[in-house]
Amino acid sequence: MEKHNGKNIIITGASSGIGAALARSATKVGANVALAARSIDKLYDIKAELEQYGTNVIAVQCDVTNELDCKNLIQQTIEKLGGIDILINNAGISMRAPFEDVKIEVLKEVMEVNYWGTVYCTQAALPELLKNKGSLVAVSSVSGFKGLPGRSAYASSKFAMNGLFESLRMEYMSRGLHTLIACPGFTESNIRYNALTTNGSTQDDTPADESKMDNPNDVARDILQAIRDRKDFMLNNKQGKIIYWMNKFFPKYLEKRIHNAIAKEPNSPIKK
Repeated sequence: MEKHNGKNIIITGASSGIGAALARSATKVGANVALAARSIDKLYDIKAELEQYGTNVIAVQCDVTNELDCKNLIQQTIEKLGGIDILINNAGISMRAPFEDVKIEVLKEVMEVNYWGTVYCTQAALPELLKNKGSLVAVSSVSGFKGLPGRSAYASSKFAMNGLFESLRMEYMSRGLHTLIACPGFTESNIRYNALTTNGSTQDDTPADESKMDNPNDVARDILQAIRDRKDFMLNNKQGKIIYWMNKFFPKYLEKRIHNAIAKEPNSPIKK
């Protein structure tokens, strides 16, 4: 991880989960970090925690659905840290609802955060990243290459992120830009508790056993190592790797397995 020492890293969605874990891991190895999220109070708490490592840490309130907020995040980072070497687009929300019942506004909100938030931050940071031959990172998901029933908006947004980053990789490959699509498996976090339901309210619960999921600190380490090695794609989870390969060779069988598994969830979005 020594390659990250002294690098300037922006992390969106840094107030909890994978984002907060990325911030902790990055500062431990000497990186300067710009923390971004809607909750500035949570960012200040994390900033105070990270100051023990002696690197420069700034907290910037940023709603990634607001293009001006994203531009301000980039500008504040350049002014206060001196430049941008790595942008990690991690901010994201999920949803869990039958497609036939979910309000269109819910689908739009998920896409606004997960896809358009990535677009706004990426386009604003691109000149600085190109100048420094830096790394552009999308924290996507296994759902970015295999949709999940009841998570139609979430999967759609992650497919869109993957398509955007594959396009950018080819567009800028001759100019030294590194583009990473990181697809963690199911990771212990509050994303399921905050998942939107049919009317846009949060479900305030999780249908899964969070203790059996990947630890966000392990996921953060894997993402930082993939950035260090300038990989194009990261799939760190055993279950995710199984889904990836089964989808190539046995897609129908895989879809039946996924359908049956989600149909057994408490208050399943799959209707009989």
